[in-house]
Amino acid sequence: MIRLLKNKEIYEQVVLELVPECREFLWIATADIKDLHVSSHGSFRPFLGVLADLVDRGVDVRLLHAKEPGPNFRKDFDLYPALLTGMERIICPRVHLKTLVADGRTAYLGSANLTGAGMGAKSPDRRNFESGIISDDPEMVSGIMEQFDEIWMGAMCDTCQRRDYCSDPIA
Repeated sequence: MIRLLKNKEIYEQVVLELVPECREFLWIATADIKDLHVSSHGSFRPFLGVLADLVDRGVDVRLLHAKEPGPNFRKDFDLYPALLTGMERIICPRVHLKTLVADGRTAYLGSANLTGAGMGAKSPDRRNFESGIISDDPEMVSGIMEQFDEIWMGAMCDTCQRRDYCSDPIA
């Protein structure tokens, strides 16, 4: 199955459904990450709380992003001590892909950054125009995982030519 998602569908099907259902691992790559809040039991809470819940359940979470997030993200990050030791983060200034892999079985690939406007969490008048695909096709999921893993393991670091901008080189 491969489905096209637009705007609010990304938020509903990826952020609210796919992510919380992870059982083994979650890999997220995004160029930009902000203090995304998600609906939860009639109110809103930081998306980082959802990730902390996963970590508490034993799910391995990896976050690959291009730059250090702003102060609101860091403030919310500090509310969830499980993320400090239970979530792996790598910052790579070349990262521009937006992907999410859940348990090696389902993947999202699209244009949306992990922000409220990008993921469609904002009101209809304040969200970006985004699109992406969600798939459980093994070949597609495998390809997305391979690209993520190559970046994660530093396979491109030697030829990147951005080492001067890399705060914590992978390799």
